[in-house]
Amino acid sequence: MYPNILRHPGPTPIPKKVQLAMNHDMISHRTEEFVRLYQETTNRVKTVFGTAQEILLLPSGGTAALEAAAVNTVSPGEEVVVITVGAFGNYFVSICEKYGFNVHKLEKNWGEACTEEDLSEFLKPLSNIKAVFATYNETSTGILNPIEKLAKVVRTHTDALFIVDGVSCLGGAPAEMDQWGIDILVTGSQKAMMLPPGLALLSVSDRAWNVIEKTTKPAYYLDLLSYREWASKGMTPNTPAISLIFGLSAVCDLIDEEGGFSQTIARHELMKNMVRASMKALSIGLLTADEYASPTITAVYAPDGVEASTFIGHLKEKYHLDFAGGLGHLQGKIFRFGHMGYCFPSDILQAVSLIEAGLQDFSYSFKPGAGIAAAQNVFLAAQRK
Repeated sequence: MYPNILRHPGPTPIPKKVQLAMNHDMISHRTEEFVRLYQETTNRVKTVFGTAQEILLLPSGGTAALEAAAVNTVSPGEEVVVITVGAFGNYFVSICEKYGFNVHKLEKNWGEACTEEDLSEFLKPLSNIKAVFATYNETSTGILNPIEKLAKVVRTHTDALFIVDGVSCLGGAPAEMDQWGIDILVTGSQKAMMLPPGLALLSVSDRAWNVIEKTTKPAYYLDLLSYREWASKGMTPNTPAISLIFGLSAVCDLIDEEGGFSQTIARHELMKNMVRASMKALSIGLLTADEYASPTITAVYAPDGVEASTFIGHLKEKYHLDFAGGLGHLQGKIFRFGHMGYCFPSDILQAVSLIEAGLQDFSYSFKPGAGIAAAQNVFLAAQRK
């Protein structure tokens, strides 16, 4: 029985060390043992966020944490800006509209990033903006928005909070929450953080806490003030995902073993470059420009003459290589190549080799080995530096 080669943008493969850590005997979340686990682990995760603020853990998917960020900071009728460059940016729009916020939608074509010029022009005619919501890494298109620059624009032109969805890139992309001026930063467990689904992580700036303390909110389970109060005691207000927190501690070990988070970031950048070079060598189109390409996921056009879902279905059935398809109007046109978390250059070489095998099955015209050679050249060049 061949193993499934999971190259999705989440959930992603789980390291053996993390699996073993999650098999730890169950403990109560109201014990000193849990307090030590919670405090030590959340302190170690601060490096991934680039913050000195507390890391709050919610027993939920990332979407619940995005909702918490919205409902705790904005009241019905208040003005917000939502930057959307794809399907998951539209999640923020839906959340904000559900709670009755007055939403100004800055929408870019799928495959394009939001630039600082775009945001600056959009904000000029607006006033009294309570929050600006943005997606750092758009999973549906493989775009990495220039969050540092966007944060600067928000600070320059408004008094708004800057709230960022980092679900599909934190753990694989640089984040300097405090230095850049992000007020709430959110991620989830099942992507670059190398864990199963079920744990959301977020951090809140002092500015945002000042706002949250004054906001009347229809939240109980998602009340961030409650999470802050319990976090000060090394606990959570409700039963946490204890096994996942044991796993998160092991994730921190793996980051340390790699040589620190800067090396983890470098690995993701290398894999991105390997994937992009290989597809270009095979004359297969990429949705995004190099400048704004994600280090954790690449959106790849279907080879000429082949429908994307047919191609990835064939790869999975024959070669057990599992990619995600396109979303929205990109369904059937692209496939999404995940290279985040527990993924290494050798995995990229394996996947490209199997893509080439699949291309031959569809009589696609290319020089066999061209994609593999291009990826190898990128890898070898990085080793020589």
